[in-house]
Amino acid sequence: MRVIAGDLRSRRIAGIPGDSTRPTSDRLRETLFDILASRIRGATFLDAYAGTGAVGIEALSRGAAHAWFLERSRAALQVLRQNLASLDLEARSSVIAGPALLSIARFAAAIVFLDPPYTLDRELPAALDLLAATPPPLVVAQHSIRAPIPETFGVLRRTRVVKQGDNALSFFSSE
Repeated sequence: MRVIAGDLRSRRIAGIPGDSTRPTSDRLRETLFDILASRIRGATFLDAYAGTGAVGIEALSRGAAHAWFLERSRAALQVLRQNLASLDLEARSSVIAGPALLSIARFAAAIVFLDPPYTLDRELPAALDLLAATPPPLVVAQHSIRAPIPETFGVLRRTRVVKQGDNALSFFSSE
C-alpha cells in the first residue's frame, strides 16, 4: 500500500497481516480525496477505525493540519504507530487506543471519516448518532453497498453518495 498524493506521494505504508481489517482501496481513497480536495488543506481530520492509518495519512500528506486516529486492535495500533513514525507524522497526529464509540465525540475535527468493520453492523449508525449531538462540518462514512444507511442522523443529513465496487462513501453535513 502507498500514499497516493501530496507531500508523501508514493511512500509505502505497512499493512496488517491476516484478514482482520479491510483496508480502503487506493482507488477509493483517491476518489475520496479528489472530492475533499478543496477542504483538506489546513483541516483537522479524524480517522475512526483507522487500521493502518492509510486514510488519515493520506489526509496529512495532502495538507491536513492534524489527524486523530482511533483504533482498538492491538495489531493495527502497532502497524499504525509504525507507519506514522516511518513517515515522520507523529507531531501532526494523535493515536487514541480503544473503541471508537468511547472517544469519537471528544474531538472537534473538521472532517470525520468512519469505516467500521462491516461485521460490526451497528457501529456505523451508533457513531453517526454520537456525532449528530455536536456535528462536525463533514462526516464521510464508508460502508457496503449491500448495507444502506439512513439519510439522516439527528441534524446530520446525507448530501452525497459515491459507489465504487462493493463500497459506498456517504457524505453527511449539518449545513
